Order: sequence, then structure tokens, then C-alpha cells
Amino acid sequence: MEDMYFKSVAELQTLLGEQIQQLRISKNLDQITTAEKAGLSEKALRNLEAGRGSTVESLLRVLKALDSLEGLQLIAPRPSISPLAMLRYSKARRRVRRSRLGDAQSAPRALSAPRGTEEA
Repeated sequence: MEDMYFKSVAELQTLLGEQIQQLRISKNLDQITTAEKAGLSEKALRNLEAGRGSTVESLLRVLKALDSLEGLQLIAPRPSISPLAMLRYSKARRRVRRSRLGDAQSAPRALSAPRGTEEA
């Protein structure tokens, strides 16, 4: 794959148009049928395929007409939370301590009287 970063915007539009044209042809559709299915004029589709100024709406309509919207996730992926950021902002785990003397529930069971043998 060629390095896209060195291409001009016009070259990228042409490349995108060629890819859309190849997609349409691979689905055995002509321009008239695809344009009608997309709700566009044939000229708008020709402009898109030629890489000449087109709108995002036209692009989306054609991709939808060609049943090819799955590529949109690659154009603008949702940002995920970085695991490092989660570690940085999470609270440190703390050990739970037993209460000091005077709390019968916190006394170790081995030292307390067995159940049912408490003095009344």
C-alpha cells in the first residue's frame, strides 16, 4: 500500500473515487442504477467516482446504496480508554482493618467463646 500521507487531497479524492467505482462494478451495478438507488443524479455519482468535488452526503448515500457502510468505523474509530490512564486515575486499593479493642465482631473467632456456650 502506498504511503497516503504524501498524497495531495486531490489525489486522495481520485483514489477514493476509483475505489468506489471498483466496488460498484464488483457488485455488477451500472452508474444509473446506483445513482437511482442512492437518490443522486448520475452526474453526482460520476463526479464522486472521478474524484471531483463531492459531498460527504453523496459519499454516504452511495456507500449505503452499495451496502458498504462497515468501513465507516475505520474512518473515525471511537476512542477507547487507555489502560495506563485507568491505572493512573484509579484509587489505590486499601486493606480493610479490623476495629480496635471493644468490638466483639472484630475479635478473632479462635479467641472468642464457641457459639452456644456464652455465659448468660
